Amino acid sequence: MGRGMRYYVMADIHGFCTLMQKALKGAGYYEDNGPKKLIICGDLMDRGKEALKVQQFVLDHMHAGDIILVRGNHEDLAMELLNGWDMCSYAEHHHITNGTLDTALQLTHTPSTSVMMTDLDGVRDAFERTPYVQEIIPSMLDYYETKDYIFVHGWIPCYAIQMSKYSRMYLPRENWKHASRKEWYEARWINGMEACHAGVRENKTIFCGHYHCSYGHAMYEGVGEELGKDAVFTPYYDTGIVAIDACTAYSGIVNCVVVEQ
Repeated sequence: MGRGMRYYVMADIHGFCTLMQKALKGAGYYEDNGPKKLIICGDLMDRGKEALKVQQFVLDHMHAGDIILVRGNHEDLAMELLNGWDMCSYAEHHHITNGTLDTALQLTHTPSTSVMMTDLDGVRDAFERTPYVQEIIPSMLDYYETKDYIFVHGWIPCYAIQMSKYSRMYLPRENWKHASRKEWYEARWINGMEACHAGVRENKTIFCGHYHCSYGHAMYEGVGEELGKDAVFTPYYDTGIVAIDACTAYSGIVNCVVVEQ
C-alpha cells in the first residue's frame, strides 16, 4: 500500500531563496519521489536579497502543480504599496523597514530608490506586471486544510482585544472560515502562539508563521531568550499548534516541517 501525501511546510521565506532550498534539502524534499506538496504559509518576500530567485522558484512549482501558497501579511503590504504608489506611500516608514519597497526594486531590476525617483510611474507599472503581483499573490489562500491540519499565516480569525500596551485577550470567532477579507487581513498579523495559549484552537493542529517561534520557546517553555544569543528558532510545538517562523533575517534559518496525510 502506498503512502499518503507528504507535505513539506515552510513559512516566512522573506526573500532568502538559498536558505529555503537548504531547508528543503535537509528535510529530504529533493530525494522524495513519492506524492508530495510544498506548503508555504505566507511572507515569500521582503528583507532578503533573492526576491527574483524566490519568484522563479515559486512560479516553477506553481506550474508543476505541487505547491500550496497561503497569503501572509507581507503579501498584503505589497498590494498596499502598489495601490498607494505616490510620493508619500513609498516613503512610509513601514514599507522601508518591512522590506516591501526593496522587494519592488529587486523585482523590477531598479538599482536604487534614487533611480526609482526618476521614473516613479514606470517602476510602479513594472512592479504591477511582475509574476509576483500577477500570478503568485492572486493564487494565495487565506488558509489550507487537510484531515488533521490547518495551515495559516498568523492565526485563524478571532477577536483580539487590546488589554494594555503589552497584552491582548483572544476570543474564538464562530464560522471563522467565512471571515471577511478585513478579518483575514487582521488574522495575518496575530501571534498564533499567543492566541493558541489564550484558548483559540481547533480540533486540528494549526501550522502558523508570522511570529518568530523563539517567542514560544522563551515564553511558554522557559528556553532561551526571545531574541537573545540563546534564542531557539526551531519549530515550536504545543497542543493544537506548530509555529515555524524562524525569523530568518535574524537567525539565518528557514524551518521545514514534514507531515503526512
